Amino acid sequence: MAASLADAVKDVAFVQENGPEKVEDKIAIFAELDRLAPPDALLASSTSAIVASRFTENLPGRARCLIGHPVNPPHLIPLVELCGAPWTAPETITRAREIYRSIGQVPITVHREINGFILNRLQGALLAEAFRLVGEGFVSAEDLDHTVKDGLGLRWSFLGPFETIELNAPGGIPDYCERYTGFYKELAASAAGPDVYKSPNVDNVIGAWPHQASAERIASLTQRRNERLAALAAHKAQQVATES
Repeated sequence: MAASLADAVKDVAFVQENGPEKVEDKIAIFAELDRLAPPDALLASSTSAIVASRFTENLPGRARCLIGHPVNPPHLIPLVELCGAPWTAPETITRAREIYRSIGQVPITVHREINGFILNRLQGALLAEAFRLVGEGFVSAEDLDHTVKDGLGLRWSFLGPFETIELNAPGGIPDYCERYTGFYKELAASAAGPDVYKSPNVDNVIGAWPHQASAERIASLTQRRNERLAALAAHKAQQVATES
């Protein structure tokens, strides 16, 4: 363990910052990182919601700063979202992609800043609908979870949404759009709004969940999640090796 931040970033090529999710803290931390790290070192933040332009604008080395948002738990889920500020140099993103790939991660590039980046926006859309469906009594909380983990989740562990719809119509994505987007337009027109996270709906969701949170339950579920993710990662790696 380094005795100081200066020691920690001495002679490094890449910095992954994992500080508090507060803009003021990011500004202070990145000011120090920019001052202390070698001038050619990349400075990446693990923030899941704060875009880089909010805490790098006034830095002399702002062109080397970016978001490198991993997914929890990062040692078992390889995705990393890369997003620069308007002043982030293109070569910063290129180098970051190479570094993350070299350690077995799967980097994706967010081409311009957007609140929540990509993964959390997708997760947020599903979560809002889940809160509505359970909160308004259409389905139990446990059956909602079964719908994802024993339904959509199985498919999504190997196929993305566009690959999925490509397989769901004989003519691929154009055919799918012709057949089904009318239905999805109806759903989008009545999408769940922010009220699903307010009372009384959130109280209904909490009341619908039949389990009480405890240290023992969280620890047990975390261990099970990590074991299953490790097994799935090994299975996917084996499939890739077989296919290649």
